[in-house]
Amino acid sequence: MNQIRTTRRTTSVAVDPGVVVNPDQARALLDAVLKIDPPLHAFFASIYYAAPRPGETRNIRKDNLTLPDEGWGEIRLRKNFQQPGADWTDDGEVWEERGLKHRDENDMRTVPAHPDLVKAYRRHLEEHGTGVGGRLFVTRVGRGGNGGVPIAGPYQNPVNMKTVYRVWEAARAGALTPRQYASDLARRPYDLRHACVSTWLSAGVDATQVAKWAGHSVDVLMKTYAKCLDDQENGAKKRIEALLNPRGDAN
Repeated sequence: MNQIRTTRRTTSVAVDPGVVVNPDQARALLDAVLKIDPPLHAFFASIYYAAPRPGETRNIRKDNLTLPDEGWGEIRLRKNFQQPGADWTDDGEVWEERGLKHRDENDMRTVPAHPDLVKAYRRHLEEHGTGVGGRLFVTRVGRGGNGGVPIAGPYQNPVNMKTVYRVWEAARAGALTPRQYASDLARRPYDLRHACVSTWLSAGVDATQVAKWAGHSVDVLMKTYAKCLDDQENGAKKRIEALLNPRGDAN
């Protein structure tokens, strides 16, 4: 084995800015989801406005939410729900509830809920209710007579990712131009998380705080969003120029 020579392959972890939607595009996509599959609107809104990973979003429960009448709310993320398959779980189930990524089993991560997300949650709870255990986003195998609230039962697992991908593909087709649809723009639901983190950084939120909300280390955050930070550096330089030369005098 010592005689075998290999070339180390390098991979880039940096997010491509070409996948990141702007606020207008994000709103158009979320509006499209609301028309296609209303119970999943708050699912995608969660990722865009608060940056949980899809597996964390699938496990959001009513008790995890603080939803004031006005202003910002709060989400307490506790578990990450994965679907690795029966061959890869201890109990032979296709589902598995795990701890948050890069954290101890019982750790929690608290993130702010934008006022628009608070409204989306309130609408979801009023119109669609929750599944077993208070989960918001479940596989809805039946509908009750109370405004479409799902029938409670033992088979209400978190929403299947195949359903998530199907709805997202339909939303992209309906909300984006043909050229945008053919591009990598918001190709995956996960790209909404990238858009959220990029928005926080663009708003001037300290990188340490952004990393805490996103569940990253600062080092990983800076590497992952290095390309998205290029424009932030240019903006920072302009603000420094404005501060040092407020009258705009020529050099």
